[in-house]
Amino acid sequence: MKIGQVRETARRWVVEEASSIPGFVGAYTAGSTNWLPDDTEMPGPSDLDVVVAVTDRGLAGGRRKFVHDGVLFDVSLLGADALRSPEQVMGDSQVGPSFRTAHILLDPSGHLSSLLEAVRRGFSKRRWIQARCDRAGERVLRHLKSIDRQASFPDQVLACLFAAGVTTHVLLLAGLRNPTVRRRYEAARELLGDYGRMEFHETLLGLLGAKHIRRDQAERHLEVLREIFDAAGRVAGPRLPFVGDISESARPAAIDGSREMIKCGLHREAMFWIAVTHSCCQKALTESPADAMPKGGADRYRELTYDLGIWRPEEVRRRSEEIERMLPCVRAQAEAIVKANEEIPES
Repeated sequence: MKIGQVRETARRWVVEEASSIPGFVGAYTAGSTNWLPDDTEMPGPSDLDVVVAVTDRGLAGGRRKFVHDGVLFDVSLLGADALRSPEQVMGDSQVGPSFRTAHILLDPSGHLSSLLEAVRRGFSKRRWIQARCDRAGERVLRHLKSIDRQASFPDQVLACLFAAGVTTHVLLLAGLRNPTVRRRYEAARELLGDYGRMEFHETLLGLLGAKHIRRDQAERHLEVLREIFDAAGRVAGPRLPFVGDISESARPAAIDGSREMIKCGLHREAMFWIAVTHSCCQKALTESPADAMPKGGADRYRELTYDLGIWRPEEVRRRSEEIERMLPCVRAQAEAIVKANEEIPES
């Protein structure tokens, strides 16, 4: 299916269903597909991200994945307060990049369309790039501070993985690239190569723990994930964070998408989403009846975390300290990328 057809399917879904959500303000597309023209084929393992803006703060933050008319949707509910002004959006490291490239699906008041025009005019100015990079750096620190030694081990690992992963976003934001989720390390690799800074990619992989991962190791961990994924999906409760990422509808992206990256020689980069997804699965299984865990499932998870160098809480703490120590170096690389881009205006 062509991207244009997928977007039209999303528009119809918004008109027919999402527009009846209490406090509905409007909806737009987000994510990696925003960067693709209408006449290109929808990438096989990808979903279409849709953001629905609502005034109801009780609904904001909700997210679910589902298939509608043959299209896999990843729908997030965003509080309309995050879309008040161009300045607010341009300084937001998470909302800003997706909104800047958005396709408006439904905008009854016209506010989103006028906001989009203003955001696109000012988005590439140096001060807003710096603001977004600073916000991403703050997110790294928040993930690190959220690590609670009293929490479950998968929770500790997830916080550490995302702290490491957001370092790629600091750089991608500096380069005005898409701060993608699943393929963030691949995107960072391409960015650093374009700016002649490929050696720093090894640093990023080192913070993740994937620098020395071999292809056969990545393939083995993916095969384990394939087995554990189905077991976790059967028992995952609706209140579990990231439950949509271990649902049956998310399987093509998590499993097939990771397999595609490994086949392309990006096995180290693929380890980010393999590890995140496996950690989510472990969280679901450990919070379920004991017989939900497949035989040897806990041991396989220990093997994964061992290969990443974070196999026990003490190692998670050490890795977290390393990430925090390296954050100024990440920020320095981001500043160098901004300075090297002559097309970025000063103000």
